[in-house]
Amino acid sequence: MWRKASAALLLALAVGYFYGGSPELPEQLLQYIGLPNVQTASQSDSLEQAISAAWEALITLPSRQWSKVAVGVNACVDVVVSGVGLLQALALDPGTGRDHEVLHSKEDLKETFIHFMERGAAAERFFSDEEVFQRIARAAAEYPGAKLYVGGNAALIGQKFATYPDLMVLLCGPVGPKLHEMLDEQIVVPPESLQETDEFHLILEYKAGEQWASTQAPQANRFIFSHDVSNGEMSSLETFVASLDEFQPELVVLSGFHMMEGQGRELWGERLKEAVAAVADIPKDIPIHLELASMTDKDFMTRLMQEVLPIVSSVGLNEQELLFLSQAGDGPHAALAAWKGSPDVGRVSDILSWTLERHGRTDPSSESELTRIHFHTLAYHILATVDGYWGNQAAAVMAGARVASSQACGLRAVDVSKVELKAPLEFHSSHFEPREQLSVNPEEPVTVWHRGNVTFHLTPVLVCKRPLRTVGLGDAISAEGLVYSELKSQQPF
Repeated sequence: MWRKASAALLLALAVGYFYGGSPELPEQLLQYIGLPNVQTASQSDSLEQAISAAWEALITLPSRQWSKVAVGVNACVDVVVSGVGLLQALALDPGTGRDHEVLHSKEDLKETFIHFMERGAAAERFFSDEEVFQRIARAAAEYPGAKLYVGGNAALIGQKFATYPDLMVLLCGPVGPKLHEMLDEQIVVPPESLQETDEFHLILEYKAGEQWASTQAPQANRFIFSHDVSNGEMSSLETFVASLDEFQPELVVLSGFHMMEGQGRELWGERLKEAVAAVADIPKDIPIHLELASMTDKDFMTRLMQEVLPIVSSVGLNEQELLFLSQAGDGPHAALAAWKGSPDVGRVSDILSWTLERHGRTDPSSESELTRIHFHTLAYHILATVDGYWGNQAAAVMAGARVASSQACGLRAVDVSKVELKAPLEFHSSHFEPREQLSVNPEEPVTVWHRGNVTFHLTPVLVCKRPLRTVGLGDAISAEGLVYSELKSQQPF
């Protein structure tokens, strides 16, 4: 009774507050009205503290750890710059957002940037005009505050692995002189991967709440574009596979397939066949993790699902990539144009389950190798694994969330004063019936559920309030999750 009375009182206060001249409700009222579980500010602080402390207590390395990991094949130098600032420096006026699958001009760049900025979504596009791209790249490098970093999923994953001193890392990709200079000393680069010039990618960042005319970013994120032929053709893939005989890795991590998309259908159609043949040459006893990235061509994604997913053991992806995968394959919730706010856990669970059933080894007689998917979004992460193949997955999903919390804030460890909990504390295991109602316990922050012979591990992320850099977070999450994962030896791949 008192709950109903309290709710009515707060609603009346909210309405009075609105009509009293302020269109913005106090945050506590909004939280109370919108959420089933009420948390005061001090209670919320204690939730972050409890989760962070639990991570430190519960995250443990597996008994059998990787000693050699081979990573390929996309690598570049990232030029990170303010997106709005650079577009203004290029004398572009704000306007209406519109997505372009391939960028052919500065106008295309501006419209696509606005399209994703107003959604707070990450995206990556190919810029077709090399001459115009080089002019933009020079302007970006000279823009005040521009920074140069190691870039490319493979190179970033390799850098993360290299933070573990007992782990030998082989990196294969188009490595130019500037990138080679920036790589960790622990990373081995085959001589065949070295090239005379670097590939540059431009990263246009924006902050939460940042505005450009009528466009406002709901959250911090970035837009990436490049004219990168070496990575687009995955020209280092055959070199990478050939180098595995000598290096003898225990784990292979592959990325860069998304870069093919910008090469045009005729080129990627043929090159994808060659890439699949090269990957198929990797010995079956070596697990392969595939890191996905932003894509727009449904035919390309369909081919990846049909030809690449079944020959890899593990996949890492975010919410846009997961939904696009379902849209391309006419899977669950394919009618959704985009996620509204934080992706619904039940819907995510449906698509993960469908992916493993359709393209993985949920059926023991299947010839597919796919048994693990690491899903990450801003507020929470999920590891979905076919039973019997992977161990230490609770620690792995927590380790991935912990590194997302610390790295986004530019720190080595989580600072609870700089992060906030945005994950739902209660959710359903599916969007469809029958479904299970589940909750997050901050003191043991991994929620586990099962669908057939697939087990799901979910942990919340402590989201950085003022992120310093969003690029490479997905790569760090996947790498950290793999470091803490253990392949069960009784199951051959």
